[in-house]
Amino acid sequence: MVFFANCGEKFLVVILVVFLLCSTEIQAKSRVPITDTEIREKKNECYSDIQSGMWGEQCQSSKVATENCALRCLSPICYELIYESDPLEEGEKDFTRSSEYKYCMHKVSLGENLDGIRGTFDM
Repeated sequence: MVFFANCGEKFLVVILVVFLLCSTEIQAKSRVPITDTEIREKKNECYSDIQSGMWGEQCQSSKVATENCALRCLSPICYELIYESDPLEEGEKDFTRSSEYKYCMHKVSLGENLDGIRGTFDM
């Protein structure tokens, strides 16, 4: 009887794992791209976290430091790809990298490959 009980439990665990794997696959195929509104809301949450001190004093030291931290908070992988090697500087408005970052977030939200994002919007 103990053999059947353990076997039954193992069977249920296997069924549960298969179900979870299948549902994850279905979710990945039906992803919806992140919207500008969602990005704005998440970025505002990042600003709040930075202001509360969660990101450390270095993120509150200047406007540009806060912005770099907010971009990292919003999407660490996109920040790494687009800004990490050359962070924003005081007074800089880099529309090309801003577009690349937004495109990166779009691709991340869809679970797509991020190869070739850097340089996509170079003129």
